[in-house]
Amino acid sequence: MASADRATESEECLVSLYRPSTILPITRHRDALLYLVENYPVTIVVGQTGSGKTTQLPQYLHQAGWTEEGKIIACTQPRRVAATTVATRVAEEMGVRLGEEVGYSIRFEDMTSPRTRIKYMTDGMLLREVLVDPLLSRYSVVMIDEAHERSLSTDVLLGILKKIRRKRKDLRIVVSSATLQAEEFARFFGEEGESGEKSKDGDRGDGDGDGEKMELAKIISLEGRCYPVDVLYLEEPTENYVEKAVQTEGEGDILLFLTGREEIETTISMIRERAEDLHPRAPQLLPLPLYAGLPSDEQLAVFDPALENHRKVVVSTNIAEASVTIEKIVFVIDCGFVKLRTFDPRTGIETLSSVPVSRASATQRAGRAGRTRAGKCFRLYTQRAFSDVMVEMGIPEIQRSNLAPVLLQLKALGIDNVVRFDFITPPPSELMVRALELLFSLGALDDYARLTKPLGLRMAEVPVDPMTAKILLNSVTFQCIDQILSIAAMTSVQNVFITHEGSKKPAESAKRRFAVEEGDHLTLLNVYQAFSPKANKPSAAKWCKDNYLNFRALSRATSVREQLRRYVDRFNLQVSSAGGGTPTAEGIRRCLTTGYFAHAARMQPDGSFRSVNGMQLWAHPSSVMFNRKADWVVFHEVVETGKKTFIRDVTAIEKDWLLEYAPGFYQLRK
Repeated sequence: MASADRATESEECLVSLYRPSTILPITRHRDALLYLVENYPVTIVVGQTGSGKTTQLPQYLHQAGWTEEGKIIACTQPRRVAATTVATRVAEEMGVRLGEEVGYSIRFEDMTSPRTRIKYMTDGMLLREVLVDPLLSRYSVVMIDEAHERSLSTDVLLGILKKIRRKRKDLRIVVSSATLQAEEFARFFGEEGESGEKSKDGDRGDGDGDGEKMELAKIISLEGRCYPVDVLYLEEPTENYVEKAVQTEGEGDILLFLTGREEIETTISMIRERAEDLHPRAPQLLPLPLYAGLPSDEQLAVFDPALENHRKVVVSTNIAEASVTIEKIVFVIDCGFVKLRTFDPRTGIETLSSVPVSRASATQRAGRAGRTRAGKCFRLYTQRAFSDVMVEMGIPEIQRSNLAPVLLQLKALGIDNVVRFDFITPPPSELMVRALELLFSLGALDDYARLTKPLGLRMAEVPVDPMTAKILLNSVTFQCIDQILSIAAMTSVQNVFITHEGSKKPAESAKRRFAVEEGDHLTLLNVYQAFSPKANKPSAAKWCKDNYLNFRALSRATSVREQLRRYVDRFNLQVSSAGGGTPTAEGIRRCLTTGYFAHAARMQPDGSFRSVNGMQLWAHPSSVMFNRKADWVVFHEVVETGKKTFIRDVTAIEKDWLLEYAPGFYQLRK
């Protein structure tokens, strides 16, 4: 966890940003909002981007007394950067120190205190709090922000809050959405008030008046954005939208939506090259990246006002599509694509691939302009593509994701009959079956699909995916718990190895110094073990630069490792490598196999890999296993780029280990 002092220092540069320059649309609806929250269990707030609902509504509730007697107002966000930046903004508007009356909580970082009364957090963090406090008794109001994004955790939270509301009549739920899904949310929460019949998940409805109909959810619509936005399309489709995105016009800051880190870095390099040809008196372009894996301080840099005679060009993934409002954006450039994770239950593999955005997302992106003056949105696709190719709404994450983490948490909450859990949109049965199979093979569930104790319960408590939780808990058996802690921490951060401009060969040479022929996990372990003794020394940053390593990523890995170790300590697992065994590379690889067995593949004669379900995979160019031979491997992540499907964080294993550690998952074909 970051210390309050350090985090506050990094936030202080944002103070001048957050003085409201205009009256927000939500202001005129203050009294109506407070009336609805007071008189109805569920309030659904519909408002366009920039209406002020995320920053102002929790403040209104705080002023109205909803934080008296030590109660807290929770506001969930689908993304980490939104939780941190909005909390920073609200703390400044209220004139308080971040982490005191206003704070945030994201995975592996808690900026709150006993004095916190308005708490911003990712939806996943509130879901984890339900494990400790099933009725969320500390909270008077729970606001689910950006619910239209339909993230996996948001959908599960909605179902859990519906259950909690039956037992806590004093709890108020606010569902905030920027698109017109209000009727669906109102219908979902309103179902329980219509009768005292038994609900889907087996609980008796609260009756709310012995079967009489009662309106539980009310919808309120806020007026639109402050300034108009002109939307322009291409006359003809373009194959190279990155090239088109670099060409723009007029004065004012620019927000450019692309799909991922590689595209963003390529585009930033192109912008810098073009900037050199600008007239000396023209405003200088200041390109800034924004994506999920970026260190927090670099994410926050996009909110700093540009220097005089400079013009910001924020190049972002869909992370800037909702919640996060970057002031003074006049132009939005929309590439029309987004990277989505999709889980294939037939192969058991989750891939990250580029797909066209929905029309709802395109509208969200356009809404980022027009905050402080009239703006323009350049869509790098034709109007026909918008009308005929793009779908109205994106597919909810719960219908395209690996459900194992969700089902594990539901089981830990005592919801054994997960098939009858009240999801707002039920997931496909194939995804449910595959998730239950994986959890059973990991040892988290018994023959009756009940959570095993202590293994399954502990796996649910550790804030990592079930596969990683399994290797952490199994590492004591293989006498390598310290090493697996380091590996788990390193795989939770991104971009450990970096390449400076024009330094590809020295960077590759530096990487080879840490490389282990068995694969990426042991290579990452080497990097961590080399960095760890230097972590708190002044020379650490220089050592990382000399070795082409990301100092911020390694520092975060150190913090993550400390927190994972606390879980190990709480479970009374053996932390040292005592007991007569010395950690070995083989022991570590065996331990990795006990968790990642479902992500196994065999090398083919052409150098590719084939999963046991027949999917062709290639080692990512950044992997140590790129152009190396190994009969069988396990991997951590799959990424689709162009026509190839790449695997990252790859480690060589033996085929026999799959049969030994996952006999319920693999069998030899005779």
